[in-house]
Amino acid sequence: MARDRRMVEEFIFRDDANQTKATMPLSLIVLPKAELRYYIDPEEVDKIVASARKNGILEPLLVRPIPGSDKHEVVAGAKRYRASQILELAEVPVVIRSLSDEDALEIALIENFARSALTDLEETDGVVRLLAVKLKILLPEVPPLLHHIQNQQRGRTAANNVIGNDVIDVVQEVLTSLGNIKLDSFISNRLPLLNLPSDILEVLRQGKLETSKAKAIARVEDEKTRIQFLEDAIAYSLSLSEIKRKIKEIEQQTNQSHQSKQNQKYCNYRKSKKPRQKQIHPNTLSNTGNH
Repeated sequence: MARDRRMVEEFIFRDDANQTKATMPLSLIVLPKAELRYYIDPEEVDKIVASARKNGILEPLLVRPIPGSDKHEVVAGAKRYRASQILELAEVPVVIRSLSDEDALEIALIENFARSALTDLEETDGVVRLLAVKLKILLPEVPPLLHHIQNQQRGRTAANNVIGNDVIDVVQEVLTSLGNIKLDSFISNRLPLLNLPSDILEVLRQGKLETSKAKAIARVEDEKTRIQFLEDAIAYSLSLSEIKRKIKEIEQQTNQSHQSKQNQKYCNYRKSKKPRQKQIHPNTLSNTGNH
C-alpha cells in the first residue's frame, strides 16, 4: 500500500501559498489528540535519537496552526517530535501549513502508508476515519456503506436503494490516494479486524502482537481462556505456529469437555427416570396357568 517516497515528500512539503518553513520552539508543538499510530516502538524513536544527536533533526516536521492558540499540531513527524523531546531540543525545523482536519488526516495517512509504518488495524482505522470525515458520516456507518457499494457493483442492490456516483467516487479517490487499495480486498481483509473481540483489539492497538497472531487467538471463544492465552503469547513471544498448536489443544479440550458434559447430562437423565415395569393383568396369569 506504500507510495513512492519522493512523490509523497513532494506532496507533503510542496511549496504553496499556505506553507512556511521555519524553526519553532518545541514547547509550541503538540501531538494530535487522535494519533494514527496507537503504539510506537521505542526502538524506532531511539534510532532517530541516535542520528539526531550527531546531526540534529534534518527532516522538518509538518505542523499546522491550532485555531485560537499559539501552539501547532504535528501532522507528519511524530517520531521526530518524540526524539526531539528526549534530546530536550529547544527548537526544531518545521513546515507550517494551514490545513483542515480532513487534509491533515489525509496527509498523515499518506505519509504513514508511504513509510509502511502502520499496522493492519491502524491502516483500517485510518481509512475508515478519513472516509467518515470526507463523506460527513459517523464511523460506524462506513463499513455497511462499503458493503453496500460492493453489492451494488455486483448487481445485488435493488433499484430503489442505489448509492450515488458522487459517494462512490469519494470512496474510490480515498482508496486510490492511499496506495491504490482495492475495495474488495479492503472489505475482505481489513474490515473484519474491526469485529474482533475487544481484548484482541486492545492488544493490537497497543502494538503488542502481530495481526496474524491476534486473529488466530481470536478463534478462542471462551473469554477467560482467550485473555490468558493473549497474555502468554505476549509474555513468551510465542510464534504463530506455537499459537496455532496451542489453539488445537484448546479446541480438543473444549470438545472433550463438551462431550463429557453431554454424557453427564444423559446419565443424570437416566437416573431421574425410573424404569417402567410391565404390569401383567390377572386374567393373563390365569390363562397362562390353564395351558
